[in-house]
Amino acid sequence: MELTSDIADFTRRDIKLLEKTKPVLVTGTRGPAVIVIHEIYGFTPTLARFCRWVREAGFRVYAPILFGTPDAGNADEPSNTRVAFLCTSREFTILRANRSSPVTDWLRALARLAQQECGSPGVGVIGMCVTGGFALSMALDPVVLAPVLAQPAVPALSPAALDMAPADVEQVVARTRQGLKLRGYRFAGDELCKAPRFATLRRTFGDAFAGTELPDSAGNPKGFLARGKPPHSVFTGDLIDAPGEPTRVAVDEVIAFFREALQ
Repeated sequence: MELTSDIADFTRRDIKLLEKTKPVLVTGTRGPAVIVIHEIYGFTPTLARFCRWVREAGFRVYAPILFGTPDAGNADEPSNTRVAFLCTSREFTILRANRSSPVTDWLRALARLAQQECGSPGVGVIGMCVTGGFALSMALDPVVLAPVLAQPAVPALSPAALDMAPADVEQVVARTRQGLKLRGYRFAGDELCKAPRFATLRRTFGDAFAGTELPDSAGNPKGFLARGKPPHSVFTGDLIDAPGEPTRVAVDEVIAFFREALQ
């Protein structure tokens, strides 16, 4: 699928929930809802491509814009200004371990709204990078039936910890005992989402968590590897869009996961 900053096939909605209004880009007119939460870069052409794959598989996609501009003009490049904003924002907890980011309250409200609008049994959600752990926090709400953690990179200073309060974690554990399944993805050499975090997820959720760790060789040579770093973004900048490529296979696995849980 060709990468483009044109998002004419998305509709911007400014949605007010819990007394806070945030822009949400919506695409698709049928099927269950899937919430796609962007990385630290904001909504980018590669994220729009992922949203279109999910839409074409039969889902209605809701992409909330938590920071950055509400279009696909954001580049897949790190920004010190963005990091500083997140470190000081009251909505995000990216440095301290075992704390749930307040913005996840709003995201759970969005999940409930999306479920009502689509009339489906529940919704799927995928968070990426700095928002990767948000998918886990959103699973506190029973409408979230298919949470996917893509390279969850925070808390940044505690590689083995989760960005979620222990009491909240226990509630999600209780849901897994009732059948909830979770998926996670990372590159083996990722310096932002390290192996100890996946070890914590496996230890905490047992067989309910299916964690896939891709070899660094599967990363796009034009992505993080071009900066001399191990790949990081499984579904966006480090994805290779070609049949049989491990990252493209991962997309198909996630879509199958959404289908199994939601359709």
